[in-house]
Amino acid sequence: MVTYGGRNAFAMNSVPPPEGRVQGSNFTPHHYKPFSSHAHYQQVMRALRKLQESGFYWGAVGGREASSLLRSEPPGTFLIRDSSDHHHFFTLSVQTARGTKNLRIHSEGGGFFLQPDPQSSQEPPQFDCVLKLIAHYMGKGPEAGRSREGACGGNSRGAEMKGRNVYLIHTGGERIPLELRRPLSTSLSSLQHMCRRTLNNQGLGGSERAEQLPHTLRDFLEEYDAPI
Repeated sequence: MVTYGGRNAFAMNSVPPPEGRVQGSNFTPHHYKPFSSHAHYQQVMRALRKLQESGFYWGAVGGREASSLLRSEPPGTFLIRDSSDHHHFFTLSVQTARGTKNLRIHSEGGGFFLQPDPQSSQEPPQFDCVLKLIAHYMGKGPEAGRSREGACGGNSRGAEMKGRNVYLIHTGGERIPLELRRPLSTSLSSLQHMCRRTLNNQGLGGSERAEQLPHTLRDFLEEYDAPI
């Protein structure tokens, strides 16, 4: 559940104000986080709608259940769920060679981002959508696409890793590279959605070629502009 508290937007309250309360269909009933502004509210709601269409948003699933779901999956399998921490909306749960790791997705006025690396002075990139954040770390973002196009020959595995954007998970005194390979689906996607996702993955959505499409098809692509 997410709330927009107009009088004290930055405070984390155990009980939200009755006015302006917004509930996502899958948010846990005990989870409250006020928005910092109306623009922030709109950004989170857009991200939530896209997540609900993605097929790998598991809603009110806790950390233990996420670990159980991912335990038998190969490393790189991941899902998005509601965060059990009231300071955050969403959590990325991913299976690694050292078990399931849970990464909180931060949400501020500027967008969504992962926890900054305490050993790095570089700020993590921010995105206006959770799906774009995931695509970035899968190597499916715009700059990753350029990296793959520039790789000539060589090991396909190496070319794949060049397209990825490395993020280090700090756990148990070690740093594990975050690898996102495939989402764990909650249900089978429709043929329309799979086609839309493929077109986005090919870079059609938002391109000049999209202007030549019928308005209804163009709107359908814009409603979900992620390649995953």
